[in-house]
Amino acid sequence: MHLDVDAIRAQVPALKSGSARFDAPGGTQTPQPVIDAVAEALAHPLANRGQLTEGERNAEGIVLAARRAMGDLLGTDPGTVVFGRSATQLTYDLARTLARDWGPGDEVVVTRLDHDANIRPWVQAAEAVGATVRRADFDPATGELAPERIGDVLSPRTRLVAVTAASNLLGTRPDIPAVAELAHRAGALLHVDAVHFASHATVDLAALGADTLVCSPYKFLGPHLGVLTGRAALLESLRPDKLLPSTDAVPERFELGTLPYELLAGVRAAVDFLAGFVPGTGPDSRRARLAASFAAIEAHEDALRRRLEAGLSQTDGVTVYSRAVRRTPTLLFTVAGHTPADVSRHLAGHGVDAPAGSFYALEASRHLGLGDGGGVRVGLAPYSSAEDVERLLEALDSLG
Repeated sequence: MHLDVDAIRAQVPALKSGSARFDAPGGTQTPQPVIDAVAEALAHPLANRGQLTEGERNAEGIVLAARRAMGDLLGTDPGTVVFGRSATQLTYDLARTLARDWGPGDEVVVTRLDHDANIRPWVQAAEAVGATVRRADFDPATGELAPERIGDVLSPRTRLVAVTAASNLLGTRPDIPAVAELAHRAGALLHVDAVHFASHATVDLAALGADTLVCSPYKFLGPHLGVLTGRAALLESLRPDKLLPSTDAVPERFELGTLPYELLAGVRAAVDFLAGFVPGTGPDSRRARLAASFAAIEAHEDALRRRLEAGLSQTDGVTVYSRAVRRTPTLLFTVAGHTPADVSRHLAGHGVDAPAGSFYALEASRHLGLGDGGGVRVGLAPYSSAEDVERLLEALDSLG
């Protein structure tokens, strides 16, 4: 399936700045339909959700439409879609809630491959109740996190396994269904960080085997907020902190305060924008259209990644750390004789946006031997072009 990159780029106003953007793993640029949806929501009456006034009805419609859109994107029941300020905030809230049933002798498993937002909330929640944290290591030579590495640290006392579906630092895509099987066999829950994964592949909660999952719409062309979903029966069983007068219904039970209606309108628009990438796949099922779009996105991004990897392999002094067999189009590299920050600064001077650092995957960066400074990360998006890749490679060649 063909991705019309020129048509996509024409809908993203920020690309008119002229930079070749490789910073998508930190947040994509915003398409015009998403901008318009946010503005339209703010231009019409809004109030607390209800059915009496126009403002109440507008708010209710926006929330329900956003839940349906994210349900289609994640292959989950819209009634299990929870919105929050960020994936980090939602993970902290979930960790504190689940930890109420943990205690001394219980164990939680995290991995060194993960973003700290899928490590620290679980570590701190476990420490608060006296539970034990066990860590699964990835192979720094390959970037792979084999399921058996997680299996090695499981025990009958394991209560939860937290793992990323795709590393935001290296792009590594662990075998999540295999991890789910191991975790569930041990009697543990599986929490999946899909923040990076959901930008590049079709997400299916049941197929992954996840009990809970988080993602961030601003990583896939939407506005800045977070989303949590999970098995309906599990969410119904949890009792998070909430205000006394607020509803006890799921998913509202997990949402603190009034939702940002204008951002939810943008979420729905972002999902619809993604669903329209491959014309002719039919109007009946947004889920099917999204699957077609992500197949086209993967083909496009993988082709650019291969060209980028070939170019980097021919550039003196470059070491690429993204080596897993299954990975997203995200590459971490260093250049001998230059700090990552200096390389990023040089690229920026040539109109190429490729940031440097550990990108909150601090344990992964240290495990690779890169310390807290990390490396230069280049990430592709649906709007990335072959011309962008050539500009990056040419700028690197001029580094000297």
